[in-house]
Amino acid sequence: MLTVPSSLVDRPESTSLAVPPVRRIGAVVGTRPHDGGGHQYALTLVDALTSICDGHPRLDVAVYAAGRAENTSAPLFGGEPVHRFIPATGLVGLASRLAGTGRFGNGLRNTFASAKRTIRSDRPDPDTVRSQPELAAWIDRERLDWLFYTSSSTFAFESERPFVAPIHDLQHRLQPQFEEVSKGGELEQREYLFRNLARHATLLLVDSEVGREDVLDAYEAHGADPDRVRVLPFLPASYLDPSVSEADRTHARDALNLPERYLLYPAQFWPHKNHLRLVEALGLLRHRGDEVHVVLCGSSTGALREKTHARVLAAARRLGVERQVHILGYVPDAFMSALYAESAGVVMPTFFGPTNIPVIEGWTFGKPVLTSDIRGIREQAGDAAVLVDPASTEAVAEGVRRLWSDAELCARLAARGQARLAEWSPEAFLAAVQSIVSDADERLRGGAAPFSVAS
Repeated sequence: MLTVPSSLVDRPESTSLAVPPVRRIGAVVGTRPHDGGGHQYALTLVDALTSICDGHPRLDVAVYAAGRAENTSAPLFGGEPVHRFIPATGLVGLASRLAGTGRFGNGLRNTFASAKRTIRSDRPDPDTVRSQPELAAWIDRERLDWLFYTSSSTFAFESERPFVAPIHDLQHRLQPQFEEVSKGGELEQREYLFRNLARHATLLLVDSEVGREDVLDAYEAHGADPDRVRVLPFLPASYLDPSVSEADRTHARDALNLPERYLLYPAQFWPHKNHLRLVEALGLLRHRGDEVHVVLCGSSTGALREKTHARVLAAARRLGVERQVHILGYVPDAFMSALYAESAGVVMPTFFGPTNIPVIEGWTFGKPVLTSDIRGIREQAGDAAVLVDPASTEAVAEGVRRLWSDAELCARLAARGQARLAEWSPEAFLAAVQSIVSDADERLRGGAAPFSVAS
């Protein structure tokens, strides 16, 4: 675990015994809107951090983001939208120079260009951290006591400065058969990233108890400490509005050319998202006399996603369901509330977990949900979703048929989903982030009494 450098511990303002020093947290946003759920999670974390610090006179947060650091998310926790974004020109410029050497491109990619990711050919040693002293010096000049990364980044440990960071899945270990997590050096890059996050983080965030089990199974032997792993489940994206107006619904229908009735699958075109089997299920249902329409939204940029997109289109034509498959590509946040609200339900037959944000977003709008009967997702959904074997076209088809035609079942699922959603509120999320901030800061100050950050 990394410790606070003496240059920060021995600041002039820390010499006063009467007034404790202001603690400065750097929140690093390495995602962009096209990153979907990961970006919304980052904005929700930033909103929580700024809310906590706004309510405490001895805590401060500086938010660093690439490009136009603009919060498109409505704040969940009161006050105005985040206004503390600092254009990370120094960090971006530094990262660009480091990436230009060819040695640090993965850190840059994970932190500031995840939507434009490229496969690298090098195979880093996961037990040898590639130190970045220039990045460490930049952090010191910014006078940051520690950093809160809102997505996984090699910058966190390569800077050799204390940090909190999330690990959302370890599919490169659990399902390496999917090339997006294993091919072209990706598996080795992920292992380098996640093993060192687990080893060096002051606190590590996971989305569920299953996620916690996965991290400890994989990395406890490499230094991950159970006491440093915190469960912080996802919230629905804060820009979503279940009370979306009829005018906005009509506008979205016209602008997106939506079918009269449809099931929604919001996911990028990675192979593990299983779009192809969903289309095959539609073909099976059509053969049996059921015409079901699905709307697919999410990015298809990049070689692998483009290939997956092309395969989905080819399958739809081959099976005679091309008129039933409506592919929208990336959809701006402004349309997403209407897209959910107008749907007949949400489908997500993915192979990856442990948990997924579209499931809870469907519940937010009172929609029935279909998702995968696999470890992690099974625990997330409970009895509030139709659970199917994502490897079985027959199982997916039968689940889709039930969601499309069984109104009584859909009403039960929607009610159960909203009940499960109520178990994890924005207030509970904020309290959990408060506890994480307090615990991390106490550890980094050598066990000194933690700041009270209760609301």
